[in-house]
Amino acid sequence: MKFLIAGLGSIGRRHLRNLIALGERDIVLYRTGKSTLPEDELNGFETESDLGAALDRRPDAVIVSNPTALHLDVAIPAARAGCHILIEKPVSDSMERIDELRQSVADGGGQLLVGFQFRQHPTLQRVKTIIEAGELGRPISVRAHWGEYLPEWHPWENHEVSYAARRELGGGALLTLGHPFDYLRWIFGDVVAAQGLFGDALSLDVEGVVEAVLRFRSGLLASVHLDYLQRPPEHSLEIVGENGRLRWDGRTGDLEVGLSPAWISQRQPVPAGFERNDLFVAEMKHFLQIASGGASPVCTLEDGIRAQEIIERIRDSAFRDEQDGVRR
Repeated sequence: MKFLIAGLGSIGRRHLRNLIALGERDIVLYRTGKSTLPEDELNGFETESDLGAALDRRPDAVIVSNPTALHLDVAIPAARAGCHILIEKPVSDSMERIDELRQSVADGGGQLLVGFQFRQHPTLQRVKTIIEAGELGRPISVRAHWGEYLPEWHPWENHEVSYAARRELGGGALLTLGHPFDYLRWIFGDVVAAQGLFGDALSLDVEGVVEAVLRFRSGLLASVHLDYLQRPPEHSLEIVGENGRLRWDGRTGDLEVGLSPAWISQRQPVPAGFERNDLFVAEMKHFLQIASGGASPVCTLEDGIRAQEIIERIRDSAFRDEQDGVRR
């Protein structure tokens, strides 16, 4: 199977390493020469600087891991060419051209997987199972929290020029840390309303703090906090239900479950030896199955579009209400 990787920043290189570890060697790199990371690990791979020439090599599968605002510049032509696509989250930085992507995938006949890798997390899958089985009873409230200190998030690069800090590349906490908008919908169903406010951080020209509220079709409310300022970092999900409470720690992977009648929290750890990269390996294994015709995507293009719609609702409400000039 021939792969094309478009975008060789940190996530693109992670995908490259995982493909190699899984035994794949027929890999072409599409590069524009704007990466700030060392070249050493890319030596020896065939490279194209023109997307048309890269697609003329007839890859079976394309990994879209360039900056968010540039995703569709690659994904749409790749979809038209009939390639299977793994596109990093979020699908894009706006809803513009989403319909064109949808039509291109339909016309080309390939399948598309959106890279919301937390759907592969073993204890978050356990959360979904508990909720669906009714063990927690009716969910009453949900709080997702993700805080990172941006200057230390990718210490190998200058955070001020990274995609995460640049509006024109699709940066900002809302898009960069937007995984909860997918996994909350995956666990609790469709979101029918979303509002939010933005705050500044680190004198960047993107939102560095996001406070959002979601309403699900069931009537359940959830709050989501995202920020670029927190030290030490935290990623957590707390769910309160009629029969108890769940607390998932995204940093350690551990899950605390406290259910009636005992109400005593019990720790359910991740499997022995679990590492963060295991999420990406599981995602890549799934993508290989998709590309070989043996599986359907667990996170489809339509799932990615639903997450994008939530983000757009939050952004629109923040634009209406904001008075401090952080977003102009």
